[in-house]
Amino acid sequence: MKAFITAMDNLPWIVKLLLCIPALDVVWTVYRLIKSIDASNVLGIVISVILFFFSPFVWLIDIICVIVNKKVWWFC
Repeated sequence: MKAFITAMDNLPWIVKLLLCIPALDVVWTVYRLIKSIDASNVLGIVISVILFFFSPFVWLIDIICVIVNKKVWWFC
């Protein structure tokens, strides 16, 4: 799991931005879930699963965060 998290964190900025496109944003949902599982964060796991069903709205937040911070938002 750590290898996946590191690989996603080390992606070039433009690839991260492309993965925020609505059809591909599921990648970031899986990233959040794996990151929460790796950190043993139960609240993060629950919120990740809930966000999976609201992914049509989350992609916009992901795009803004990647443009501003160069990484996807997550509190874990």
